[in-house]
Order: sequence, then structure tokens, then C-alpha cells
Amino acid sequence: MAGRTIPLLKTLIFTIVVPGSVGILIPHLLTGQRFHRVQGAAAVLGWVVVLAGTAIYLWCAWEFAYHGLGTPAPIDPPKILVARGLNRFVRNPMYLGVLAVVLGQAILFRCPELVVYAACFWLAAHSFVVLYEEPALHRKFGSVYDEYRRQVPRWIPHFRHSAPR
Repeated sequence: MAGRTIPLLKTLIFTIVVPGSVGILIPHLLTGQRFHRVQGAAAVLGWVVVLAGTAIYLWCAWEFAYHGLGTPAPIDPPKILVARGLNRFVRNPMYLGVLAVVLGQAILFRCPELVVYAACFWLAAHSFVVLYEEPALHRKFGSVYDEYRRQVPRWIPHFRHSAPR
């Protein structure tokens, strides 16, 4: 566990600063006091989406730190390719988790600006994944990453097959 403590602490700091800003601070700044909180089934749905997104992100961040011996931060990525947990079904579950948090808030606060923000976030994440992350992972892990990329979709989870070990 001692070798895993530092990646876990770095992941915690990164999570507070980056996904915390993208998923909580910026949506709060965008909505200000202009939102109207929904009641009933819409509120339940919004909370389910927010909590599911939070759980997805935290589970995957744990996998990166504990099993990958790195962090979600591009400057300190995992040393070992993480193709376990939710990464067996989709290559970018952490981005999807943060996206779910934002969309859940859009439901909770009936805020169309958050839907637009979510679309912009996804477009930025997609561009970053395609232009930086995938080439960097190919350079780092070579054919193992190429095989993983062939078997696991980028954005839409595929539950019939799991990633190569």
C-alpha cells in the first residue's frame, strides 16, 4: 500500500481541482441564483445521474491510482495500462462520469445552459482524447494499447466483451 499512497493523494488533489471545477464550480457559476430546483421524479432522476457520475469517476480514479500507479492528470498518468473496472467497457469512463454530473445538475436545476456547457465539455474532452491522450497512450503502451483500443469503444460502453488483460 505504501507505493500506492502518493498516487492516491495526487489523485485526490487532481480530483478536487480539475473534475471538481468542471463538474461543480463552473456549473455553479453558470447557474448562479437563476436556477429553479425541480421536485418529484425529476429531482430523483437528477440526483441519480449526479451520484452515478460521481461514483463512475471515483471508481475509475481509484483504479488509475491503485492499480495503474498514476493519476488521471495528464502530467502524471498511470504507469500500467488500466483496462479493468469500467475501463473494460469504455475507454473514457471518467469523462463520462463528469459529464453525467453536469447533466444531472441540468436536470436538477432545469438549466439549459448546463446542457450547452455539457456539450462543450464533451467536445473539449473528445478533442483532447483524440489529439493528445490516444497518441500518448500508443507511444507509452504500444501494441497492448492498440489491442485495447480495438476491443473497447471510446465513448459508448460495450458490455458484451471485456478488455484484454
